[in-house]
Amino acid sequence: MRTHKPARLFTTLSWTSLGLLTTGLIACGGGGGGSSSTGTLKLAMTDAPACGYDHVYVTVNKIRVHQSATADGSELLGWSELSIPAQRIDLLSLTNGVLQELGSLPLPAGTYQQVRLVLADNPSSPSTSNPLANALVLSGSTSEVPLSTPSGQQSGFKLKARFDVQSGQVADMVLDFDACRSIVKAGGSGRYNLKPVVAVIPRLTTAIEGYVDPSIAANVVVSTRDPDNNLRATVPNPTTGKFTLAYLPENTNYTVVVAGQNLTTAAITNVPVSLATGVTALSTAQTAILPAASDMASVGGVVTNNANVLLTDAEVSARQTLSTGQVLDVASTGVDAVGADYSLSLPLAAAVKAPFVAGTPLSFSTDSMVAGRYNVTGIATGYTTQSTDPVLNLGVAGSTTQKNLVLTP
Repeated sequence: MRTHKPARLFTTLSWTSLGLLTTGLIACGGGGGGSSSTGTLKLAMTDAPACGYDHVYVTVNKIRVHQSATADGSELLGWSELSIPAQRIDLLSLTNGVLQELGSLPLPAGTYQQVRLVLADNPSSPSTSNPLANALVLSGSTSEVPLSTPSGQQSGFKLKARFDVQSGQVADMVLDFDACRSIVKAGGSGRYNLKPVVAVIPRLTTAIEGYVDPSIAANVVVSTRDPDNNLRATVPNPTTGKFTLAYLPENTNYTVVVAGQNLTTAAITNVPVSLATGVTALSTAQTAILPAASDMASVGGVVTNNANVLLTDAEVSARQTLSTGQVLDVASTGVDAVGADYSLSLPLAAAVKAPFVAGTPLSFSTDSMVAGRYNVTGIATGYTTQSTDPVLNLGVAGSTTQKNLVLTP
């Protein structure tokens, strides 16, 4: 099996207001009704932390929006564009609710269902004065490795979206860029591809905050899923242990997951988020979350379709289900871009859980789930189901279980 980038233990984030304040309306109109009244779309970016990298740089040239979910990116009719001054952004500097402002543009009032992200090309001869537009730095290294963008550069990478622009009002949206899931290693070639995974979410004044013990802060990811099933994740501050899951829609029943290598997975259930409350606090520095240690075991295999064709753009996730029904995102990884193989290292211990009670310290207890049991699933563009049984029971500590996955269109 090939060597992979470390699996990401799930996270959610945002980006700093460094102020890229320019707009450029290139084309406008068309797509969905043609109302003459206008509103404003305001955009910022956020990031989920990357695994195994010290820096991930991207350079966004423009953002295109359209009212049709099926509009071809190569056509001109109906597209509006926000042009952005060239500025290389380190995604990994944008965590825990920090935003990178991108700008705003006027739009015809209506519902918009497509966003396209257009990235700058890497220069053919990079230099100090003309660096790589899109690149990464592996942990422990100082050298920049170019990120290839094999498709989507002209018309932009298509992002799923749905938001309303109302006459005379501002639609304030965030592009949540998941750096780890966006980077795909190309076998043993030393090359890496960039295939942006970005969620388009509203900028809200809500958040879930808390602390993990600083001793584990550099090695865990904190995550939840919003009501639209978008994974929202972040990494704690490595010094203080503080984490923030920002811009969450109102919901009375979030489940927050703390997952990391060599640690028992911890879940906080029934966490409420409301605009009235704003920030929901799970723990303080004095009552920081510190899961117990856990032995680990691995699962690995290859992802194909039912014709045995390698699915090199697939992603593999490992989840567990509490006895009370909540599903926990524990780890995920993109498959190798050449061999479509994957590897995940997972805790053997049963998860612990604590119900959220406002103003009361969290009290964790071991769930009655089967220890070491996971659902291992793959997803890939154009495939809707998995014909192989997702259930996996891990072996003993340090073991590797082989589990190939077959996806069906």
